[in-house]
Amino acid sequence: MKILHAADLHIDSPLRGLSAYEGAPEEDLRLATRRALENLVRLAIELPVDAVLLAGDVYDGDWNDYQTGLYFSGQMARLGRADIPVYMVSGNHDAKNLMTRSLRLPDNVHVFTTRKPETVRDEKAGLAVHGQGFAEWDLTDNLATGYPPRDGGLFNVGLLHTGLEGGYREHKRYAPCTVADLEARDYDYWALGHVHTQQIVRDEPWIVYPGNIQGRHARETGPKGCVVVTVDGGLQVESVKHHDLDTARWESLDVDVTGRDDIDQVCSLVAQRFQEIPEERLTAVRVTLTGVTSAHAALWRDRERILNELRAAAGQHPNLWLEKVKVCRSREDGGDSGGGTSGILTDLRRTLSVLGTDPDGLMAKLSGHPLIGRIPAEIKGRDGIVVADPAWVESLADDAYRLVESLLQEAR
Repeated sequence: MKILHAADLHIDSPLRGLSAYEGAPEEDLRLATRRALENLVRLAIELPVDAVLLAGDVYDGDWNDYQTGLYFSGQMARLGRADIPVYMVSGNHDAKNLMTRSLRLPDNVHVFTTRKPETVRDEKAGLAVHGQGFAEWDLTDNLATGYPPRDGGLFNVGLLHTGLEGGYREHKRYAPCTVADLEARDYDYWALGHVHTQQIVRDEPWIVYPGNIQGRHARETGPKGCVVVTVDGGLQVESVKHHDLDTARWESLDVDVTGRDDIDQVCSLVAQRFQEIPEERLTAVRVTLTGVTSAHAALWRDRERILNELRAAAGQHPNLWLEKVKVCRSREDGGDSGGGTSGILTDLRRTLSVLGTDPDGLMAKLSGHPLIGRIPAEIKGRDGIVVADPAWVESLADDAYRLVESLLQEAR
């Protein structure tokens, strides 16, 4: 038996503010979630699989016409014509959409109720799927503890959209539960959704997040897709294999510019790295310049020039778009900027370090600032600014430090 497990499709997820970026491939990125779903359906039919599991957030919040829902229904009908059943639960984004409740899906699709957990059995395939969807978007109840006992003689799957406790701090805690809660159900496989990176949490029993099927912004990097679970004749998991589905990929490219002491040398190095990026799909890349170089201040001041030169270099690649260039200050770069400014910079670094260890305090300072509400969604990420993410805090601190250092040097 083969089962395809996917989650967080976020079909037609809006790409707000993308038009502000020069040369952005808006149409390719706008359609990427649809193309990824088409790849999912194609994979399910070609393998073929015995069932498709969708663990929530098929949609991306509210939409004001039926086109997104009709498109999804059409793709599910393709699976129906191939005699492939689909089992799905609603997630927090799905629950925001009132139109999904009136949309009729093909007969091969079973949407689990939001009232209580239920079980659907496929005796021919030897499969029992247990699930419950979100009745409201901000659900904080532990749904897992109410799931029914396992069905004997069948391969038991728990289908659940959840913010699993004990990790994944970058995701909000919807329908939170613990690994122990899942283990207590004695199922063979937990098909989870909500976390957008693929994670095999446990393999006894199998507890798996497949990640989302298509990255939607610069914080959702790397391959995106689904997993295919192969079950042997003894109803034991034989393999859990990731399959790429994305048609556009976001990547973060760190380039160490140590020893490159002028902008031309830096741009030449980055252009060389561009040639290492595969050509088979559109790649949207964010470049971060790291390392120790005497050109750091110039790199910061001339970011617009660097961005334009590197976008020209990216244009030589058949399938590459440069989203942004960031200049990071290496921790080893602790020298005096001259002009008696080292004390100011030392104090600033100390203050930033303290804020980085106090996410609650930093969030309090940020949340009340009027500029926060003006930040585009693709910069903040779909879940907003996540102060609990150490990498985000460090990036913010580096930007603040470099800006002040550059201004001090210009004032000398």
